[in-house]
Amino acid sequence: MWNPNYEIVQLTGGLETNSPSNQAAKQNSHSAIDHKSAMWQRRHPQEAGGDQPEAPAQPEAWKIRYEKSWLHRHCSSLLRRDKQAQKAGQLFSGLLAMNVVFLGSAFICSMIFNKVAITLGDVWIFLSILKILALGWIAYYLLFTRRKPHAVLYRDGHAGPVWVKGSLMLFGVCSILLNVFRIGYDIIHLQCKSQLEILFPCIEIPFICIQTYFIWHHAKDCTQVQHNLTRCGLMLTMATNLLLWLLAVTNDSVHREIDSELNKLMRAFEGNRTSSCKCPNTIACKVFQRGYILLYPFNTEYCLISCSMLYVMWKNVGRRITQNHAARSKPKFEIRGLIFGPLLGISAVIIGICIFMLYQIQAANSSPSYHVFILYYSYYITLLPLMTVGALAGTIIHGLEERELDTLKNPTRSLDVILLMGAALGQIGISYFSIVAIVAMNPKGLLNSIILAYSVCLIIQHITQNIFIIEGLHRQPLVEMETKGEKCEDSPSKAYSLEIRQEIRRASQAYVQNWKRKALQEISSFLIMCNIILWIMPSFGAHPEFENGLEKSFYGYSTWFAIVNFGLPLGVFYRMHSVGDLLEVYRSA
Repeated sequence: MWNPNYEIVQLTGGLETNSPSNQAAKQNSHSAIDHKSAMWQRRHPQEAGGDQPEAPAQPEAWKIRYEKSWLHRHCSSLLRRDKQAQKAGQLFSGLLAMNVVFLGSAFICSMIFNKVAITLGDVWIFLSILKILALGWIAYYLLFTRRKPHAVLYRDGHAGPVWVKGSLMLFGVCSILLNVFRIGYDIIHLQCKSQLEILFPCIEIPFICIQTYFIWHHAKDCTQVQHNLTRCGLMLTMATNLLLWLLAVTNDSVHREIDSELNKLMRAFEGNRTSSCKCPNTIACKVFQRGYILLYPFNTEYCLISCSMLYVMWKNVGRRITQNHAARSKPKFEIRGLIFGPLLGISAVIIGICIFMLYQIQAANSSPSYHVFILYYSYYITLLPLMTVGALAGTIIHGLEERELDTLKNPTRSLDVILLMGAALGQIGISYFSIVAIVAMNPKGLLNSIILAYSVCLIIQHITQNIFIIEGLHRQPLVEMETKGEKCEDSPSKAYSLEIRQEIRRASQAYVQNWKRKALQEISSFLIMCNIILWIMPSFGAHPEFENGLEKSFYGYSTWFAIVNFGLPLGVFYRMHSVGDLLEVYRSA
């Protein structure tokens, strides 16, 4: 059993002198002994004399440690409460947006399935109220919130790249022109249309203008004041844009239904039936009608881009960016020395435009013929494998590179990945439905075999391109590697040969590095051009999935109509979003 007196003898045995150092050592040893004795007495009260009272006070060192621990706990609780408040604000604003979206979706779906109880005018009134509320919050943010002291201390350099803002501006201008054409078309048919149909686009024009200005100038803001109000305002505005996109998709579906199913019937009875809402034979009416149809896809894209940028702003509310994250230099966007990628991409764009024009000419006169479908799908099954090979080669080069992963917190990049994976589900879903229909019907025709090959190639291309883009987005920009030579104290000839070897090593590393960088830029530029043409073709009316008749006869008109109507807008957004992400990959290379 341990005896404290024994340790006293052992510790004090060698301290006989009265020197200052020995006295200090004695004091230290006695303090240590006293502490251990007190500990032993508390643990063994009976052996130390159970009738004696326990040591009432703790050592002074414990009090000092307690003060530090209390301060540390106090500071950490403040940080914890700040994080809890941030999570609570995000949860509350997210629930607000979810309820608004569900209520608006219920209105729109009720209008589709029961046009007597819920009319399109009721949906327009609901969306107009949401637009007015969103505009009121934007005005409050611009006039009051942002002008408060220390309102915006940090700005996210990754949010709102130039091409995303450019796309927002382009689609915003096209959406404004769309509403102008719509107002002109409604004014011509004022005798058979309600005034609400003219009022809705009149409210949408200032909404688009003010929202575009707000996102353009404040997309990078990390607001540090009025967190909850700002989050709720951003979520309300995002929910409004999401419902506008949903309404645009449903209206576009009605337009396709009329064109695909009733076009022949309308032409057959055109001479026998008159309508007060029929477009008169005037140039203005034709211009308004054609402009409205051509600009319609841009409105859906504008709503989706606005939603994505508003989400990034919502994630940045209350965010504090570190100095290393903010000061990181961005690589420049340069187009020099590229030959094969742009050349192949431009060739794909020119050929695709020719095929698209031929398809549209046949679709305008009558339903597309068998040979046009063969030509259209053949173009796809030629281009998609080339894009797949390019994406696979780029992924392999990413694996061979010696670049570090960018692990810093980046809401913009996280949203890019989510949108990329989510939007790809639209076209992939349509492809799988087509594969099931073709295999189940066991067709042996050339067109059906080409459609089957097209669906398989489309799925593989989406997967490989997503992997290539995600790998590129998570890589840090390529930096020139420099190797420092070691000092050599041998003869000058050995030092000279060592320097030559180091120069050769540096030159070989630079050559391999430039080769990898050049290959990545060639692949990225080729994929950018291909995604542009694959965005143009379905955006402006080429929808062979609905017009070839194979899947429609297998699933039925209503079911296949719903599948295509859900998947095609996501597929169009996927191509446009891929262009922006590939530009980021190209720049980081």
